[in-house]
Amino acid sequence: MKEAEFKVLKTMSEATTRMDLNTFAQKVNLTATETTQEIQELARKGFLQKVGSGYGITEKGKAAIRAYTPVPSEKSFQFYSGIDLPLGFTAQTIEEFYRITKQVYSDSLEFHLYRGDFEKWFSEVVKDSELANAVDGLKISNLKGEPLRKELSKTINAKYNIEEL
Repeated sequence: MKEAEFKVLKTMSEATTRMDLNTFAQKVNLTATETTQEIQELARKGFLQKVGSGYGITEKGKAAIRAYTPVPSEKSFQFYSGIDLPLGFTAQTIEEFYRITKQVYSDSLEFHLYRGDFEKWFSEVVKDSELANAVDGLKISNLKGEPLRKELSKTINAKYNIEEL
């Protein structure tokens, strides 16, 4: 998702009253023409839908906002391969977390999953207990290596549809 698209979605979600195009464009720091193009693109992708004479955010749009909204940097997820063995990868958003899990060594995923780190971050920091429970449920299968990576990606994508963002 482009930064401008995220700004438009986020601003729409935070708006408490209707506003004209010029006012909205100023809030997202785009021209009126650029704003119109971004809104049309977001609608085409299914993040927005026409509502009367304006636009509303769809469930897909709400999921995108959650996936791209950063947590405070001190609450970022730090990836390790073991105790005191940081990998240097940090996720501040669900989308970053998803992308990083596709890159790090699978032993890092095993380390964090079986310690409960993933579900703790999703539950306590991201505030998504549904995803935390789904990730916690992966432990039952005792997955390792690439099968774990695949199921973790599938679980996150099922909730946030990140592959389409």
